[in-house]
Amino acid sequence: MSGAPSLAASLRSLRAVVFDTDGVITDSVPVHAAAWQGAFDACLAAVGGQRPFDPVDEYLRYVDGRSRQDGAAAFLASRGVRLPLGEPDDAPGTRTVRAVAARKDELFRAALRASGVAAWPGTVRLLRVLGRERVPCAAVSASRHAGELLSAAGVLGLLGVVVDGNEAHRLGLPGKPDPALFVEAARRLGVPVADTAVVEDALAGVAAGRRGGFGLVVGVDRSDGSVGAADLRRSGADLVVADPGELLTSGEDR
Repeated sequence: MSGAPSLAASLRSLRAVVFDTDGVITDSVPVHAAAWQGAFDACLAAVGGQRPFDPVDEYLRYVDGRSRQDGAAAFLASRGVRLPLGEPDDAPGTRTVRAVAARKDELFRAALRASGVAAWPGTVRLLRVLGRERVPCAAVSASRHAGELLSAAGVLGLLGVVVDGNEAHRLGLPGKPDPALFVEAARRLGVPVADTAVVEDALAGVAAGRRGGFGLVVGVDRSDGSVGAADLRRSGADLVVADPGELLTSGEDR
């Protein structure tokens, strides 16, 4: 059909695409950041003498793209806050790393129930064109709520595979920047990593795509400045876009 969107040249030679979930497919980063802010600020207040958590810079630097436990541990270590790891069933609170992570999860689930989450329109357009072109797609996430998020956003049916935090735990897969989540997604799609693209907005995720030897690593920078794009390139992005919809071109451009 004349004028119908098609894949940009950077994607045409690839056989599969693996997307990060939060910030790439779903507009859920603000919900995660606010939940982390609530959990971390309570912990910082308990230890005293600490400034509040920065839900922009520190979110991107320490927790974005990581599992809850890894993100909590990384941020607290950056502030010199030494807490015991705790037990997997620790109740939400401030006394252990796992309790802080549990509090974040509690706040996130409450916000999700209250407001839901939307999908980014540009990513939905790209997923639909990839489906039309019969290019298999997967979503990955360190979150155990990825399936719930994708379903709530109405995009689960556009994805052939979802590898989330539940699967990572079941299979013992390490979190980003280790490429294990992405490699598992490509394996389930039946496509070698060299023929697969990764689309990521987190620095840890971009680094994972590069370490995994993927054929193309696309960084997504939804910020207003160039700092985020520069960081994504330094982490290993082959190209950086403001929205995955930029990976489409009009039919007349073919």
